[in-house]
Amino acid sequence: MSPETTQPAGISLAGVSKRFGNVRAVDDVTFDVAPGSLTAILGPSGCGKSTLLRLLAGFEHTDAGRVTLDGRDVTNVPLRERNIGFVFQGYALFPHLTVAENIAFPLDVRKADRAATRTRVAELLDLVQLPGYEKRRPHELSGGQRQRVALARALAAQPAILLLDEPFAALDVHVRRDLRAWLRKLHDDVHVTTLLVTHDADEAMEIADALVLMNAGRVEQAGSPLELYDRPVSPFALHFLGPANIIASDGEPQYVRPHELQVDSHAFDGSQPARVSRVIDLGSRRRIDLVLPGGDPVSAEIRAPYNGLSAVSDGDTVHFALVHQRSFSPTLPERP
Repeated sequence: MSPETTQPAGISLAGVSKRFGNVRAVDDVTFDVAPGSLTAILGPSGCGKSTLLRLLAGFEHTDAGRVTLDGRDVTNVPLRERNIGFVFQGYALFPHLTVAENIAFPLDVRKADRAATRTRVAELLDLVQLPGYEKRRPHELSGGQRQRVALARALAAQPAILLLDEPFAALDVHVRRDLRAWLRKLHDDVHVTTLLVTHDADEAMEIADALVLMNAGRVEQAGSPLELYDRPVSPFALHFLGPANIIASDGEPQYVRPHELQVDSHAFDGSQPARVSRVIDLGSRRRIDLVLPGGDPVSAEIRAPYNGLSAVSDGDTVHFALVHQRSFSPTLPERP
């Protein structure tokens, strides 16, 4: 395939807000995206992440703030002049067109040279691993194949930015897992600045270079996947990126991830006893649900080999200690 000629663009949002009636869908959002990176906008349903993507694309207009693409203020620039490719959750393929015709559609709208369009379609079919599918129609494809066609169409006009709105939401878990790795490789090959909207923290952490975690229309935290996982700024950020226990210590809640609990069948320095309520085998790891002396439930996670814990079962007494814990300032409110 010939190399892409469009340089990836940087993205900057400054104080961007959008209201629908009395609902503030996006509230004073500010962050930057590095050119050529893959950034995931992560958060629960209704947090404003899809609205934010539509503001970037130009489908919606901001009420306040500025959108800058590659140093150019595009806040009031129409969609067709932003050089953006957009992939919708429901694919949005034309059912009456073939795969090749769907991919070529953006180029046909621009009245591109027919020979150049055929070449570009062939290149993209190779890129998304669908050579030989050009004459099929969308109903003849699997969900994963339709999503690849939608991505090829979004890349047809060589956009500087690619926006993906929950692209894998309609697919089953096994197809999603395969497409995650495929999308990451595709991004590395094409090197277009990409924003991926998802509510799946595992998906975001596996694919993205950077995360923007949203909560109630605002940016809760932004940074690398490791930074958000290891150094969350709030209980919301902690819980959204993975499971965590809340353990009272000197009247202050301590937040501890399951793998940050040390568990043994015998007492050790600094350990406390706990009763096993359930043991769940998860392949190469095991989750042990515990009840503390005060009655509070916690979960610990250990990896094979389990050594002294290989025979532990419900009702047994084990001993645990906190390897790492976090607390959060009471002056930092957690938004609902």
